[in-house]
Parts: sequence; structure tokens; C-alpha cells
Amino acid sequence: MSVRVLLPNAFQKHTNGTREIQSSAGNLPQLISEIETTFPALRSHLRDESGQVRRFINFYVNEEDIRFLGNDKYSFKDGDEVLVIPSIAGGCCAAGECASRGIRLAAVCSCCSYCGQEECCCGD
Repeated sequence: MSVRVLLPNAFQKHTNGTREIQSSAGNLPQLISEIETTFPALRSHLRDESGQVRRFINFYVNEEDIRFLGNDKYSFKDGDEVLVIPSIAGGCCAAGECASRGIRLAAVCSCCSYCGQEECCCGD
């Protein structure tokens, strides 16, 4: 069995530019473990300190939100396409607050739907 997994552009700096992988994972927990094994730098972006998948990371199977398919209980089928999509959200702080703390801003301060850290501006 083979599942096609598409990784977002935001993760590619942690995957050496890899945009797509093939997986033989049978379900979401196995897939997440496989992604973390293949790209260890992604672990902190996929899971929080307690090991739970970050709430802003979404998985879609064949363009359907996996939560509506049974989430962890859904069994991947041969040929499934899985999209890993981090939610995009505006910042936890105003630009002035980041600047006053000495944090260099990207074009938009997005603290931090990407990495989940409140003291972060990932555009650095």
C-alpha cells in the first residue's frame, strides 16, 4: 500500500526542500511517526510538549478533513493523498510589541500558527 503525502511550503526548510513523500502508514498516528522519523526537525512543529498533535495542524485525505473520516481510526487506502496543512492565523502580538521585545519581524508577525511559540516570529 502506498499513500502520497504532500507537505506544506512552510515545512520545507525542515525537509531539505522535500514537498512530497510516499508512505506505507496505515493510519494517522503511524503517518505522523513516519514523518517525524524521516524529518526529525518537524517533530516540534507537529507535536506540542505533551506529545499531542498541535491543534493548528490539519490533515486532509483526498481533500476531506480527516476529523470527519474518523481521525486516528481512519485506515488509509492505497492511493490516498494526504495533505498536511498548518492553519494560518494572525499574530499573538502587535508589531510594536514584538519590536519592543527585540524580536525581528517577517513581513507579518504571525506568532505563531506555524510553530506554536508565543515568543516567536517565524519569518526570521
